Amino acid sequence: MIPYTKGVITPQAHVNVPDGTYEEEYARNGFSGRYAHLYRSEPPVEWISIDGPLKTRAYDFNKTNANESDYLKARQGYLENADCRILFCTIKDEMTYFFRNADADEVLFVHAGQGTIETDFGPLQYTEGDYLIIPRGTVYRLAPSTLSQLLIIESFSEVRFPEKGMLGQHALFDPAVLKAPEPAPSTFKSDVYTLKIKRCDQITTVKYPFCPINTVGWKGTLTVWQLNVKDIRPISSDRYHLPPSAHSTLIANNFVICSFLPRPLENGDPAAMKVPFYHSNIDFDEVLFYHKGQFFSRGGITPGMMTFHPQGIHHGPQKEAISRTQGVKETNEVAIMIDTKRPLFPTQASEKIELPDYWKSWQNPDVAKTK
Repeated sequence: MIPYTKGVITPQAHVNVPDGTYEEEYARNGFSGRYAHLYRSEPPVEWISIDGPLKTRAYDFNKTNANESDYLKARQGYLENADCRILFCTIKDEMTYFFRNADADEVLFVHAGQGTIETDFGPLQYTEGDYLIIPRGTVYRLAPSTLSQLLIIESFSEVRFPEKGMLGQHALFDPAVLKAPEPAPSTFKSDVYTLKIKRCDQITTVKYPFCPINTVGWKGTLTVWQLNVKDIRPISSDRYHLPPSAHSTLIANNFVICSFLPRPLENGDPAAMKVPFYHSNIDFDEVLFYHKGQFFSRGGITPGMMTFHPQGIHHGPQKEAISRTQGVKETNEVAIMIDTKRPLFPTQASEKIELPDYWKSWQNPDVAKTK
């Protein structure tokens, strides 16, 4: 492919951006297809109004109901498409039934709390920062020991780990850090045991005279996995701001889950960008769930919030974020990103926790107040 160079540019993307310009990455297939870097005289996000479905959105899960004791009722979907559904759940009581999702693989990210997840393969002790990867059709039961908040991604295709290519198979995390359960009986006792199965978003209830988790042994390559973010070692570059795809943790058909974790910033070259570059969502919707830490690319976002930037609308850092990174050597943020090829659609539940003025957070206040 021929890399054209026209007008005022910098030869190395994200480094030594010409004074008075703002770099935008305009690319296909995320950050791995054909691309152009556009150098604009004003940031492409300093709009004075947005009217229509492409409005950037933010949701505050801290506003959700924390008193629901039933797991399936507590699971609320907020964004969805034909490939995945993004839910959030707060649960404080252990489940009095067992659950099997026959529609989707599930990824449970533990935002808060700890407890036990019992599965067909055995139990695991979960804690904050865990990914729990549950294959479609696995029976499980949650028994929180403290109030637990879960970001849940339902995947209608198999969830798997990305190829690591020339980085080597031990990059990001060594497969040896993955935990798989040992068979053990459930701690739940009853005269009659209830299993709820979800298929085509409808629930079938099956009752047994014995516990449905009764595995005494298993072997093979399909199981429940547990991975904590503290065991992920993010890739970083001292002289270049890497694209989000470098932080991919899990993939499925038409979407990817990435983990943004504490890491050094770009300190090896004073001209290198330290904040995410402006970019157009041409082929992906972008969702970012904020777990903990200081989110230096924008103000007004706290743990437990989630942002949604649809395909076709620009996004990137607030202009003030660039100055906030001066002298900063590292970031301590922990955030989970879900990028989807097909458009996501907000549900009715999302309207109740939306921050309606989020789209204004990029505005130049001096310009906005004159309009």
